[in-house]
Amino acid sequence: MRILGIGTDITECLRIARMIDRHGEIFLQRVYTPAEIAYCQNRKQATQHFTGRWAAKEAILKALGTGWIRGISWLDVEIVNRPGGQPEVILRNGAKKIADQLGIEKIQISISHCRTHAVAFAVAVGD
Repeated sequence: MRILGIGTDITECLRIARMIDRHGEIFLQRVYTPAEIAYCQNRKQATQHFTGRWAAKEAILKALGTGWIRGISWLDVEIVNRPGGQPEVILRNGAKKIADQLGIEKIQISISHCRTHAVAFAVAVGD
């Protein structure tokens, strides 16, 4: 396996909290999958988890080298957790198509957050 792309992002928790307060379910459903919403809402510090997933999605698109181009939506990138808690990336639709074109087989993701910020680092790998 070789590294085909990297990406990182840092996001303020207050920014995401304001978006949730201002736009509520419309914002959540536009940015997060139902599984991501359920996961974050079941956490004690839900805003930190939503912010972490936001940062992860941004980092992943940087690793793909695309950013938010036509044909990719927020819901094309999903962060799920393995049984041990490790985050895992699932790509769909436009994001999956671009990853396939680039030979990206997997994207590794690391997410950290505190009261004020969340950060994510993504590594796209393939043969």
